[in-house]
Amino acid sequence: MSIQITHVDDSAIGAIMEPLAAALRTLDEEDRRIFAEVTELGLGDSPAANIWRQLMAVDLSFFRSDTSQRLRAEGAAQGKAEGKAQGKAEGKAEAILDVLAQRRIAVPAAAHDRITACTDHGQLTSWLTRAVTIETITDLFD
Repeated sequence: MSIQITHVDDSAIGAIMEPLAAALRTLDEEDRRIFAEVTELGLGDSPAANIWRQLMAVDLSFFRSDTSQRLRAEGAAQGKAEGKAQGKAEGKAEAILDVLAQRRIAVPAAAHDRITACTDHGQLTSWLTRAVTIETITDLFD
């Protein structure tokens, strides 16, 4: 295997990292961890580091640097927060549809899709409040 050294801002960095990532997958786990860690540390916070993370996305657990551990923790926290926000939005959308169904207000597919696609909690809260008193689905969105 030949080794090519390049600067992280080199336009060919992606083409260089792809075979490196593929080659690392052929090594035993301990060697793979060492080389992947050294590569990750060398890329720092450059745009090339994002390319590297995408290439190594299959299994990032072998990264041990403080940066890797922080990114994993931040990613997990962000994923949890996003999942929680998405769950709240879905719950509000379901509540709106339930209120409309109980009130026997017809909900065409387009209105259903608009309600279920909405992730704005303020908007969903407004619609939920309005769903209790409106006469038609058009009134919900006015």
